[in-house]
Amino acid sequence: MGAPVLNGPFTMPMFRQFVPRPLQPWIYVFMAVSFQLSGGLYLGSLNQMIGETTLMREDLLMCLYANLAGMAIHFPMLFRMKFRFTNKTLLTAAATGVLVCNLLAPHITFLPLLWAVCFIEGICKIQGTFECMSNIQLWMTPKRDFTVFFPFLHIIILGSMQVSDLIATHLMYYYHWSYMHWFISGIMLIDLLIVTACTRHFRIVKKFPLFGIDWLGAVLWATLLLEVAYFFDYGDWYDWWNSPVIRRLAVIIGLTLALCLWRMFTVRHPYFEPKMWTYRYLLPVLILITLVEAFLATERVLEEVFYEEVMHYEEMVSVRLDWLALIGVVAGCLFSYWWMHIRRFSYLRLISVGIAMLACYLMGYYFTLSADIHISQLYLPVICRGFAYAVLSATFMVCLEEIMTFQHFFQALSVFNMLHMVVGGVMGAALYAQGLSHYVADNLARYGAAIERVAVSRTAPLSGTFMEEFVSRMMEVSIKQIYGWCIYACILLFLLFLLYDTPIRRELKLMPRWTNLRKEIANTFKKSSK
Repeated sequence: MGAPVLNGPFTMPMFRQFVPRPLQPWIYVFMAVSFQLSGGLYLGSLNQMIGETTLMREDLLMCLYANLAGMAIHFPMLFRMKFRFTNKTLLTAAATGVLVCNLLAPHITFLPLLWAVCFIEGICKIQGTFECMSNIQLWMTPKRDFTVFFPFLHIIILGSMQVSDLIATHLMYYYHWSYMHWFISGIMLIDLLIVTACTRHFRIVKKFPLFGIDWLGAVLWATLLLEVAYFFDYGDWYDWWNSPVIRRLAVIIGLTLALCLWRMFTVRHPYFEPKMWTYRYLLPVLILITLVEAFLATERVLEEVFYEEVMHYEEMVSVRLDWLALIGVVAGCLFSYWWMHIRRFSYLRLISVGIAMLACYLMGYYFTLSADIHISQLYLPVICRGFAYAVLSATFMVCLEEIMTFQHFFQALSVFNMLHMVVGGVMGAALYAQGLSHYVADNLARYGAAIERVAVSRTAPLSGTFMEEFVSRMMEVSIKQIYGWCIYACILLFLLFLLYDTPIRRELKLMPRWTNLRKEIANTFKKSSK
């Protein structure tokens, strides 16, 4: 499969003639951002939703994991959908799906149905984003160079995450948490209007039917992913192995995994082919992204506990840090572009830079965290977190593309995002929540016993204010202890990277043409049918 030969300037033939050519790719950038801003439920309004509905924090977080699971599991289907339907059909379906899910989600209280809606929204979200970005890839990089494409793609993906949280928090504070759903629905209506008025049905290749897809395998892998998310999300609430629910779920996860593996090795075209798992360096990349996501889960557990329980910040105060995270994300993506594309330095060294910045974030919080600080003292650690997240996300995807053939790249990308979006984060969050409950109880017992030996006037007994301050300080100490263990683990990982060396790549693998991809997929089915 050779690199594409470009004849003439970049064009987008799906647009109608009255749309100015310089404006066409920017319209798709806007639509990609609009899809990335969407979600099933929005964590920026989490606290108000808990207070107003009968749902627990774990219920709402499970909605997030269902949404991410829908995105992750759909990756192997993206090209098949692109080769079967026109660009206009896919964008219309994706925008309509996001619109309907956002209108339904605020009114659903039956959890399985709410999780299903969030799961479907995730599928529509990733399909719409992919359809937009794949059509402007040649505009971003005429040579289809992933060291250009992935860094700028992550500006949209990770930057939209921060902007979505900012918008949801402000709408919740000034109006109501459901206004975020109305806002996204309005944007989807604008997308539908643009698609209807400005685009026409256009195929980049001859229509390829949706045969040979392992639909049951996709359902099994999605079920396994949701079961794992449920296990770690609700584990602390059920008291882990002391609960028969968790014990039964562990057995069910094992049976589901066995079914997935059995089907993978027995059907002709499994959803994840066995050969996909045999590529060199795939397993280390998957392990690394899981560890990185586990480290970054401190944002959703330790940071939130610190803001709410120690500093007593309102949402409008803590959300100011999202602006700093956005700065870090943009800086990290631009730095990755400079490192990989301009300088052509080693990817492994760039991963080391990302892990070093991750360690700086953890150490920044460890040495800064105190009830006596001003929020501005957290700006630099948050920038380091955003920088590290952007560098590592973009670099890992480039590495994954370099070690895989394109036949298995999107299958591996699906597994990668299962760990990247769901498993790593939910495992890390569960670990930190369990560690926090242990250290808080331990510190209260240790330091609480010393209160009786402190000289306190008998005429001034311990007040509620004193006890509240004492508990807050114990929470602060416990959070710092967990950050300390994270720093040890992160530094150890960084030292392992410094000890390992690899040659610098000079020749980069290019993405093939759409027509070549379609021919390869068609030939695969022809060979297997003989």
